[in-house]
Amino acid sequence: MSLIQHLINGELVNDSGRSADVYNPSTGQVIHQVPLASRETIQQAIDSAKAAFPAWRNTPPAKRAQVMFRFKQLLEQNEARISQLISEEHGKTLEDAAGELKRGIENVEYACSAPEILKGEYSRNVGPNIDAWSDFQPLGVVAGITPFNFPAMVPLWMYPLAIVCGNCFILKPSERDPSSTLLIAQLLQEAGLPKGVLSVVHGDKGAVDALIEAPEVKALSFVGSTPIAEYIYSEATKRGKRVQALGGAKNHAVLMPDADLDNAVSALMGAAYGSCGERCMAISVAVCVGDQVADALIAKLVPQVKALKIGAGTSCGLDMGPLVTGQARDKVSGYIEDGVSAGAELVVDGRGLSVAGHEQGFFLGGSLFDRVTPQMRIYKEEIFGPVLCVVRVDSLEAAMQLINEHEYGNGTCIFTRDGEAARLFCDEIEVGMVGVNVPLPVPVAYHSFGGWKRSLFGDLHAYGPDGVRFYTRRKAITQRWPQRASHEASQFAFPSL
Repeated sequence: MSLIQHLINGELVNDSGRSADVYNPSTGQVIHQVPLASRETIQQAIDSAKAAFPAWRNTPPAKRAQVMFRFKQLLEQNEARISQLISEEHGKTLEDAAGELKRGIENVEYACSAPEILKGEYSRNVGPNIDAWSDFQPLGVVAGITPFNFPAMVPLWMYPLAIVCGNCFILKPSERDPSSTLLIAQLLQEAGLPKGVLSVVHGDKGAVDALIEAPEVKALSFVGSTPIAEYIYSEATKRGKRVQALGGAKNHAVLMPDADLDNAVSALMGAAYGSCGERCMAISVAVCVGDQVADALIAKLVPQVKALKIGAGTSCGLDMGPLVTGQARDKVSGYIEDGVSAGAELVVDGRGLSVAGHEQGFFLGGSLFDRVTPQMRIYKEEIFGPVLCVVRVDSLEAAMQLINEHEYGNGTCIFTRDGEAARLFCDEIEVGMVGVNVPLPVPVAYHSFGGWKRSLFGDLHAYGPDGVRFYTRRKAITQRWPQRASHEASQFAFPSL
């Protein structure tokens, strides 16, 4: 059993204190141990970043971008190796892991445009012999706390952009599947990143609190559950830090009577059951407008849910692997039981699945509920597993009211051929990311990712243009060079043209 280490100041280091087990979810066996950073280790990473910052902030953006270009090449060359590590520790299929990495690489590509995205604004002669401009300067030492479900992609949402903006970054990845995250960080060092600009420290709440409380850390990015997002936002902002904390979700797909049902079913299968439902953008509720749509949807979904190909994530040709831990599997099973007790119709029950040769793995089949109501816990809460709930309503307005009244507002979509309905939905729905016949409307890297309501704490979304603004602060400069021969009297009124 190997020990995964921290990466601080370009070196692999260990903590002599606490550690946690890392499992292979397909076998249920412990395969690694990961150290849980002490406050002293966190401070070591902070000190390393603080020391590296002056030289890095003065490195020309074009040279920072050159590091990102080399990093992108290394990520592409190591795709198979990274995907294997993700699958071994998270459980998602190799194809899904590779897809995750590709979406992460898109953000590295965006970071390669540092000279363009960091260009300031300039105005000449805003007054007599007066020029004005603004530029975007780095914050200093910043940190990110990332979830288990995307160990490659979500960190790549954060530190490539933070680093090309001139900051030094400390990453605290999930302790459940840290190997791929660590390897990717080492590839960035191989690409030429100076020591101390990026550190990776493993840990639990103690490490998070140390980052929150450290005065040297100027900003925190987080992706995870809403309770933790709210905690980090509250504790960090009252210490004067800048925070973007992305929380949970309950994403609805609205199916109109005119929807292309076959395509909608294919989209829902991937959006609800892909990655075992462990996605903050997973569709977990299908809202059918009319019983006829609901009945037809259930008839088409049932055989496909029952036919899901489930096995060890590292095998090829699968639809789903296991859940990340036994605890996660049991929690989702508890939600299924709760739905049955509340009176929902369990059309397909994924509990009790056993995969030959992997009987100790954390497997759960796809589950499908019909006649779910908004009062049920399976409707209200984020299940984070392979469970799709079907809700029946009479109109688009009723469907939109359901979505707008929910506490989460991360992602949603509508399946329709009606442009008027789609336009109304896009305009009036209170959700941050909306798809029209697109089930997972995750923005591309040159837009920004984020929800509304209790899915996001903070004013700026992740990556893209919002990411640049989050990791920089604007400085406005007004400059005057008076002509030598001129002399002006003192002005005591507020200056104006």
